[in-house]
Amino acid sequence: MDRRQQKTRQAIFNAFSSLLERKSFGNITVQEIIDEANVGRSTFYAHFETKDSLLKAMCTDIFQHVFSDDLGRESSHDFSHVGHDFEKEITHILYHLSDNRKNLKGLLSCDSGETFMGYFKGYLQEMFPSFIKKLHNASPPEYVLSMTICIFAETVRWWLAEHNEYTPEQIASYFMEYIS
Repeated sequence: MDRRQQKTRQAIFNAFSSLLERKSFGNITVQEIIDEANVGRSTFYAHFETKDSLLKAMCTDIFQHVFSDDLGRESSHDFSHVGHDFEKEITHILYHLSDNRKNLKGLLSCDSGETFMGYFKGYLQEMFPSFIKKLHNASPPEYVLSMTICIFAETVRWWLAEHNEYTPEQIASYFMEYIS
């Protein structure tokens, strides 16, 4: 993608995010996104087939960064000195989600919430299996994996929607305590 295309895509993402702060996903129209982004209809459709594909692309962009293997120094946190410790990886994810809280709260509070959670759980499905192997649990591993993903996803939903007074470290600690 050239710079012009990247700028246009970012303008569409920003417009969509801005609209999500004010309206639910289901009540946002493509025309509103186009107007807010100041792009033409054909430009929007050159980047995204539908409003749903825009949602998926936004989730993918967020999650590719959130679930990066590189736990580095960032503006809100620094995990560059930490190895692959599961609680630290969870905390790292929570910091990124907190940094994107404004967008995510809009996504979670409406009809797009289940779509978002489906994408989120898909990424967790890739990350959690290596940790699940370390748990000493008599239940079938697939069951433990499924329950752990659901618990974490619902913890994130609860935290982002209603309880932002808790830090990422506190939420990670609560989650680890619960699954241990």
